[in-house]
Amino acid sequence: MKLTLSALLITGGLAVTSLASATTATFQLCSTAGCRTGGSQTVTSTYAQTKYPIVFANGMGGFSSIAGIYNYWYGIPENLTANGASVFVSQEASFNSSEVRGEQLLNQVQQILAITGAAKVNLIGHSHGGPSVRYVAGLLPTKVASVTAVAGVTFGSPVADTVQSLVNSPVGPILAPVISAGVNAFFTIVGVSSGQYYSQDSLAGLSSLTSKGSAAFNAKFPQGVPTNQCDQGAAVANGIRYYSWGGTAVWTNVLNPADYLVGATSLLIPGASDGLVPRCSSHLGQVIRDDYYQNHFDEVNQVAGLISPFTTSPVTLFRLQANRLKTAGL
Repeated sequence: MKLTLSALLITGGLAVTSLASATTATFQLCSTAGCRTGGSQTVTSTYAQTKYPIVFANGMGGFSSIAGIYNYWYGIPENLTANGASVFVSQEASFNSSEVRGEQLLNQVQQILAITGAAKVNLIGHSHGGPSVRYVAGLLPTKVASVTAVAGVTFGSPVADTVQSLVNSPVGPILAPVISAGVNAFFTIVGVSSGQYYSQDSLAGLSSLTSKGSAAFNAKFPQGVPTNQCDQGAAVANGIRYYSWGGTAVWTNVLNPADYLVGATSLLIPGASDGLVPRCSSHLGQVIRDDYYQNHFDEVNQVAGLISPFTTSPVTLFRLQANRLKTAGL
C-alpha cells in the first residue's frame, strides 16, 4: 500500500489519515499571562476532534508544564492534539481555595474563547481541578459545553479532614503556619517554573477539600452533584453535559514514588479509593466508571507514565472522552 493514497486507514478502531495528508498542530499552555505553545504534533486522525476546544485544569499541587518540559498531564495533550483536538492546558494556583482557583480558570477560559473565537469550551479537571471547572460552568454556563471531573473531590476527602483536624488541634497554631509557609514557598517556585505567579495558600486549599468545605461548595454549585454520594448526578444541567471517572487502586507500580505517598494516605480512607479520593466522592454527572485500576497520580499518567502495565492507559481514557464529546456534538 502506498503512503500517497488519500483513503483513510482503519487502525485499532481509529480513523487515521495517510502520512501524505498529515498536518501539524500545537497545544497551548495558558495562565493569566496568556497562552504559549506547548508543543507541535503531527495530526494524523480526527478521532478526538471536538467541536469546541478542550481546556484542562490541574489539581492540588499541580502545574501546567515545568520549564516547558514536564507536563502535569503527561503525554495527554500531545495525544489529543495528534488526534485532532484543540487543547489548552490552564494553570491554577497549586494551593488555594476552590473559589480562588475557579476564578483563575475563569479568566483563562475567557482568554481562550477570545483567542479561538469558539462559542464554548469543554472543561476537564483533575482532583481539585474538578471544583475549578464546576465553578466556571456555574458562572459562565453559556460558554461551557461540557464538564468532566477526573477523580474530582465532589464530596471531599477524609485525608483533608484528618489534616484539618490536626490544624485545629492544640499544636495546630504552632505547627500549621510553619508547615504551610514551607509548602507555599515550594509551590511558589514550582509555579514560577511553569510560568505563573499566583500566591499559594495551602491552608485555604486544605479547607476546601474537607467534607465541610466541599458541602459548602456544592451548595453554591450543585449542578451534576448526586443527591446520594454513590449515585450518578444529572447528566445535563443548564445545558451543560457533566461526566466523571475515577480509580480505586493504590499500589500500581513499585517503581513509581507516588505510590508510596498514596499508599500512606489511603490508610486514612475507609473503603475503596485512589489513595486520596474515595470512590463515591469522585461521582459527578454521568459516571463513566469509578473503579479503574489507577491511583490518584496514575489518572493523569503520572509519574512519567509509570502506571500499572495491566490497566487501560489514562492517555486512552482521555482520547475516548474526547471522542465521546465529539460524538455528542461538543
